[in-house]
Amino acid sequence: MSRPAVTLDNYDDVYRYYLDHRQNLLLARAAYAALSARFRPRVRYADGARERLRALLASDTRLIVVANHLSDRDQYTLAATAWQTPLRRVIGRTRVLAKDELFTEPRLRRAVDLMGSIPVFRSKNHGLRAVADAGRRMMDVSAQRLYRGDVLAVFPEGTCNDGDPRRIQRLGTGVGHIAVKARKLGTAPALLPIGIGYGPDPAARGAAGVYVGDPVLDLPTTPMDITRVVSERMQAAVDEAFAGR
Repeated sequence: MSRPAVTLDNYDDVYRYYLDHRQNLLLARAAYAALSARFRPRVRYADGARERLRALLASDTRLIVVANHLSDRDQYTLAATAWQTPLRRVIGRTRVLAKDELFTEPRLRRAVDLMGSIPVFRSKNHGLRAVADAGRRMMDVSAQRLYRGDVLAVFPEGTCNDGDPRRIQRLGTGVGHIAVKARKLGTAPALLPIGIGYGPDPAARGAAGVYVGDPVLDLPTTPMDITRVVSERMQAAVDEAFAGR
């Protein structure tokens, strides 16, 4: 299938394409390595989390990685973190939910496609009613990718935090719906919370403090309850990310 234009009125073709899209593995690994060398996050782990994460990946447990959203640097910080952690082994089969604006300019789209991104049409840009069907299709595709063996990375806040960077924003239930849909397909994803903390100016070039929390294996059964767990674990990871700066 040829690469479709990422527009809301074309969402069905968009998600049909990203249901099967695979990036070039060698180029993807090179890109992640380059981002690690440039952004150099200072990564810390919860006690035993690194070993548990390595074991989960070795056992082919599906993962939903959730991180807070502070600036436009976050996707690069998260990619650099992946290179420095056991997540390196799943580069090439990690899907990252990313706003649709990143897919409009051809050069930038090639870059986000290389990172394994899946476009998200946000209600803040298009209106809640307009994106409802596209949102459901995006969640279906995300659940399918998990079922097929991919890792999913999500910034559940959906937009940059313009308030207190130490307190995560209210989350929508999208990540909970994806987890429930994946479970209905026959897989039980685990949750990996990651906290990102910058200095006073998130746009500055200083390295981020990143905290990898303990994976959560037994998620609740409803989207609302899963979202509550995501919020609690993300906040705990953010607390540690800022404490370690």
